[in-house]
Amino acid sequence: MSKEDNKEEAPEQEQSIWRSLGGTLLYLLVIVLLTWVIVTFVGQRTKVDGHSMEPTLSDGDNLIVDKLSYRLRDPERYDIIVFPYQHAENTYYIKRIIGLPGETVQVIDGYMYINGKKLDEHYGAEVMEDPGIAAEPIKLGDDEYFVLGDNRNHSSDSRVASVGVLTRDMLIGRAWVRIYPFNKIGVIKHE
Repeated sequence: MSKEDNKEEAPEQEQSIWRSLGGTLLYLLVIVLLTWVIVTFVGQRTKVDGHSMEPTLSDGDNLIVDKLSYRLRDPERYDIIVFPYQHAENTYYIKRIIGLPGETVQVIDGYMYINGKKLDEHYGAEVMEDPGIAAEPIKLGDDEYFVLGDNRNHSSDSRVASVGVLTRDMLIGRAWVRIYPFNKIGVIKHE
């Protein structure tokens, strides 16, 4: 092999290394971009911290939150939703939608009433001891929701002034799938 052959191979090897490195960087960029799109617009993992949604969800449950549905349809009664707690950064609550836009909600004798009629639901673990701000009728606006935890007497929810009524833009998404603990993996029912 002559010196001229070696000189020709060196630039080709260098170009090959740069092409390989460029391909790898492009691949990583695509992965980062796809991850960002999924976490921002499609779904994200969240962990239940506390007992306010028992018996439906338990402390330590890991969930995937569906962030896409509410871009395509309106939230529905009994959806389990995730929203930011407005008085602490990086703190999120998970509750069940009870009152829908335009409805009047109130807690009377420990039971939820919507538009003057007792709500026939089985999610509340017990009769509510404290109606909070819902002791008086609350008329929900065009984009407002009233939420409760399933463990009603151990939940900071819309009855508490620091949580209050939620607006649609506060809803991050709905709880979709439980991914941990492994013996409870599955789609979360919102019936």
